[in-house]
Amino acid sequence: MSPFAIIALVLILSRAVAEVWLSQLNERHVRAHANKVPPAFREVVDEPTYRRSVDYTLAKSRFSDVVTLFDTVLLIGILFSGVLPWAFGKFTAAFGTSVWAMSGFLFATGVALSIVSLPFAWYGQFELEDRFGFNTTTVKTWVLDRLKGFLLAVLLGFPLLALVLKLIEWTGPNWWIWATAVVIAFQLLLLLIAPAVIMPLFNKFTPLPEGSTLRERLFALARRTDFPTRSIEVMDGSKRSRHSNAFFTGFGRFRKIILFDTLVAQLAERELESVLAHEIGHYKKRHVVKLLGVSIAGVFIGFAAVARLARQQWFYRAFSFEYHAGFAAAHVVSAMLLFALLAGTISFWFSPLLHMWSRRFEYEADAFARATMGEPQPLIEALRKLTEKNLSNLTPHPLYSGFYYSHPTLLERERALRTVRSL
Repeated sequence: MSPFAIIALVLILSRAVAEVWLSQLNERHVRAHANKVPPAFREVVDEPTYRRSVDYTLAKSRFSDVVTLFDTVLLIGILFSGVLPWAFGKFTAAFGTSVWAMSGFLFATGVALSIVSLPFAWYGQFELEDRFGFNTTTVKTWVLDRLKGFLLAVLLGFPLLALVLKLIEWTGPNWWIWATAVVIAFQLLLLLIAPAVIMPLFNKFTPLPEGSTLRERLFALARRTDFPTRSIEVMDGSKRSRHSNAFFTGFGRFRKIILFDTLVAQLAERELESVLAHEIGHYKKRHVVKLLGVSIAGVFIGFAAVARLARQQWFYRAFSFEYHAGFAAAHVVSAMLLFALLAGTISFWFSPLLHMWSRRFEYEADAFARATMGEPQPLIEALRKLTEKNLSNLTPHPLYSGFYYSHPTLLERERALRTVRSL
């Protein structure tokens, strides 16, 4: 085994050990507070609901540990057993090394890995979520969702792969710059067309009825905060889950506010207004643009890394691939696949930094909502209800929260809302 292969194996195992250790640390922390509702949350949940939230947290944790261990064994097997170069050789012998064939190899590998993960997705939806009363998905809907996702990947993702690989032949050493530009343009295009073309394939969107007090309240909020919106619609999220959410989508005059029907059912109108004010706060504070900038930077760094690794003989040999100098698509595609498989092992260690940044955005959006509403209480009440309805973990370990929580905990958000003075 080459030195880099040993390094890669150590990193993969280190991540798995860290994930299981963090999970166990969080479980012990949750169990330490499981006997009764902590004083800080006695106004939030009753005793039976709190115990259900503890059970839900622990069940998800155990399931996550199993998935982590399986994914780790699978990844090690794929990378170090020689199955990838063997499959690549068989595929090229059968279909050649054209751009379309190489795109097909990447696509087929992705589909195979998705199929392997289906039993876990099934168990999570129809066993774990169902046990705690959240699942409302039918088998038909679950299957159709995955078929639609596959067809979209064929229609949109496969041609994009082919174009990126064709750019290697067209542009040579600078292919990765052009590939970055193409992928970013594709992402922006998706943001534009998704609300009108893609999202309706999965959910039904119904405008709030004319004359309803909720519609008038929310449109008045949009006008008051100078938030341009085309419409306010309710999404039938309850066809899949009892979890709830709210968001806005689209750009410019095509921007729409989306409320889950479960959210509308769970919150009072003033609480819904405060949740929407929070979402508008993300827009006014330019959080969406900043996150998009991070995504663009990630694409740039990813392609730059692939281009660099594609020129390193040691990288290929570490995973039993043959190295061929040059910029043929058949050569670079191996580096792309290996990088995609290894990227999560590296990015995991940076997740606390990204979550710290994300939580700062949440605090800023909360502060905007408080200022807009004139008081913190509506948003606090909304957060409490959502925490109760979703059986959220009220007592996560701080270190676990740092690695996995993109939002502050309920107690942290309440404390900030009650002490903030200005924006």
